[in-house]
Amino acid sequence: MEDLEGVVAMPGAQALVRSIPAGRWTVATSATRPLAEVRLRTAGIPILGSLVTAADIKHGKPHPEPYQKAAARLGYPASECVVVEDAPAGIRAGKAAGARVIAVPTTSPRAALEIAGADWVVRNCADIAASLDGSGLVLTLAT
Repeated sequence: MEDLEGVVAMPGAQALVRSIPAGRWTVATSATRPLAEVRLRTAGIPILGSLVTAADIKHGKPHPEPYQKAAARLGYPASECVVVEDAPAGIRAGKAAGARVIAVPTTSPRAALEIAGADWVVRNCADIAASLDGSGLVLTLAT
């Protein structure tokens, strides 16, 4: 909780969440609520009421429950959601929930993310652009 040395937002993360309307994104983490909140604040990421932490679930990643609960809190089926993950267990959780998964190789090598089932792998959140069109939210990935 007090050791926040090196806690920073991934490149592009702040801009990405600012570009997505409220109620269309959230965070699902295995961290405790107090730890998640202090780290999100430190990284400059808004803390939403829909935040899912270890206290909100019975089964952690790679079980699909964290992403199923996050999708439900947003009011969407998980199959209409996209997960951004950096760990194989999280990728497996997102896929098991029925979501599509964008992976970023921050904690694991690209090959491990692909083996876990990531639909796409990008360098970081700066490679993800969000926009609204007439039918909904559109994500565009840099190639």
